[in-house]
Amino acid sequence: MNVKPPATLPNIVDLLLDAVFLVDTGGRIVYVSAACEGIFGYTPDEMIGMEMINLVVPEDRARTIEESGQVSAGRPRIGFENRYIRKDGSQVHLMWSARWSEADQLRIGVARNITERKRAEDMQTATYAISEAAHGANDFVDMFREIHRIITRLVPTAGFAVALRDGSAAEFSQPYETDVSGDPNVRRLFIDVIRTRRTVVHETERQADGRMESWIGLPLVLPAGVSGALILKSHPGTRYADKDRELLQFVSTQVAIAVERRRLNDELRRAARYDELTGLPNRRLFQDRMKSALARTRRHGGRIALLYVDIDDFKQINDSLGHTAGDQLLGEVAHRLQQCVREEDTVARLGGDEFVVLLEEISTPDDAQLVSTKITATINQPVHLDGSLLCVHPSIGIAVYPDDGETAEQLLKHADMRMYEMKKARSPGA
Repeated sequence: MNVKPPATLPNIVDLLLDAVFLVDTGGRIVYVSAACEGIFGYTPDEMIGMEMINLVVPEDRARTIEESGQVSAGRPRIGFENRYIRKDGSQVHLMWSARWSEADQLRIGVARNITERKRAEDMQTATYAISEAAHGANDFVDMFREIHRIITRLVPTAGFAVALRDGSAAEFSQPYETDVSGDPNVRRLFIDVIRTRRTVVHETERQADGRMESWIGLPLVLPAGVSGALILKSHPGTRYADKDRELLQFVSTQVAIAVERRRLNDELRRAARYDELTGLPNRRLFQDRMKSALARTRRHGGRIALLYVDIDDFKQINDSLGHTAGDQLLGEVAHRLQQCVREEDTVARLGGDEFVVLLEEISTPDDAQLVSTKITATINQPVHLDGSLLCVHPSIGIAVYPDDGETAEQLLKHADMRMYEMKKARSPGA
């Protein structure tokens, strides 16, 4: 028995809170229920004839086309999620159930607005993901690259930058940016964010096509003040709605915490591996590099050299001129040592006035002797300390792998011993 649907069925469909769509084989909308206006901002009459894919945010279009193909092939789909651009340029997150009507040659879809639910989920997910990025990234650039990826999943962006405060409000570093290089909006937003300590939105008209672009700057706020800003650019023709701003403000708070945590972690790592006074690698980092250099040399052959450098009569300089002058002298010696070696070599401070220089891939022991001569001549140059002209002299001991030993301990022992032999030979009465 054939039963015709009642004539009141369209009116019943219009009572649904979810939106009902009919889409033809060309992807154009042929019918929408009344609920679409509350979800999309367009009236049903405005949506008839639109290509459905043009309403989808650019980042979601490829997988939406793939999903539509599955439905058109006769495979009903339930629970597919994607994002759409509303009439006012803001975005809405939908969950779909859809099937194909062979008789009508139409896709029939029911869309539910899940924006609020997704926003709550996104906040929780973003908090965890940003914390993981802060802990797992190799450096700031890696961390910001991951944060960019996280934010793009929440709010589609056509451009993204991180600007960190450096001195006054007009000065900033930009450790990470994508598709906003050289755009004056970045500086303008950064200055406004630092000045107001608030989220700032600018809307500009594109010269190319007259479409509007929305820019948003979000402060990275810490107890000590605003440390920088996240800056996002929307896709042409879209804008950041109030709810997007609320979500991004929450995310910017998590990013500020992550930036500060990363800075503290980097400072702790540096303090553990670098000498505070000279900025040179300390004993721990030197031992790591020595171990790595020995391993490489054992695999590939060749020689490395170790120079043990000590400043003659440093205690007397410290006692007569004071510890401040002594610290200045050590800083100058460290600087001069770095000038005497290649970038791939290592200069480290072991403590006091004792330095070591690790020379990798030398051809003969004479190469180490040439560097030692250069160091001596460089350090012998007078040093200006508190208006005084001071002349200092280094004692240097050299050990070469594998001639003088095959372990770091053996090489250090030989270089230290030869350094003291030199010092003793140069001392009065020797």
